[in-house]
Amino acid sequence: MRTIIAEKLSMIEKSQGVKIIYACESGSRAWGFASPDSDFDVRFIYIRPLNDYLSIAERKDVIELPVNEVLDIGGWDLRKALQLFLKSNAPLYEWVQSPIHYIPSEELKTDLLKLSEKYFSGRAGCHHYISMAKNTFENDLQGEQVRIKKYFYALRPLLAAKWIVEKKQVPPMEFHILRTLITDTQWQASIDALLVQKQAADEKTMIPPVMPLQQWIADTIQYCNEKAAALPPLKNDTIELDTLFRKYIRNYDF
Repeated sequence: MRTIIAEKLSMIEKSQGVKIIYACESGSRAWGFASPDSDFDVRFIYIRPLNDYLSIAERKDVIELPVNEVLDIGGWDLRKALQLFLKSNAPLYEWVQSPIHYIPSEELKTDLLKLSEKYFSGRAGCHHYISMAKNTFENDLQGEQVRIKKYFYALRPLLAAKWIVEKKQVPPMEFHILRTLITDTQWQASIDALLVQKQAADEKTMIPPVMPLQQWIADTIQYCNEKAAALPPLKNDTIELDTLFRKYIRNYDF
């Protein structure tokens, strides 16, 4: 699959006239709870030739390939990515932490990680993760049978929100790190059992609700909502990100 992904990314570069400077896995495979049939969620950041940025012509700043059951590939122009970094876009802050790289760029990753604590808005990030967890909990985890995967799609963002309000830091991407916040042994045993089931099941496998987790999710959504209200708003200027942007569009040859 890595060969196929590399071929797809190379095809994008040639057909779109861009240079991909970073590409990573962004979904369940990077989060650490993939099923055997989980797809590959590939995300990338690219740049165009310098003259394109000096033109008054409008250009698309997103490239996406048609999604299928195996591959979901999409990326942002560096300019768009840095604009979203300024706005504390949580998925982007996850991309630069991804443990799975298809086109690694230690330089770009290091540059963004150095700025992440300064530019990440705990309030914005917390609201993003709470909203994800709440939507999944209310829409996907209320029946007599629920999909195993949906527990992790509620638990991971909720742990990220809890990380923000308790540690006042950018939350880690990987689930095994996030779960270290919880010391309750029954909770951890429930998660271990779910992980064993998920790693052996397909994406559509259903189970009865896990009642201790149901209550924990509801209580933690309320807790994080209350704590998020006290987080201060954050406003940054663009000076450092402008410098970063100019550095990369000047230094890459096509």
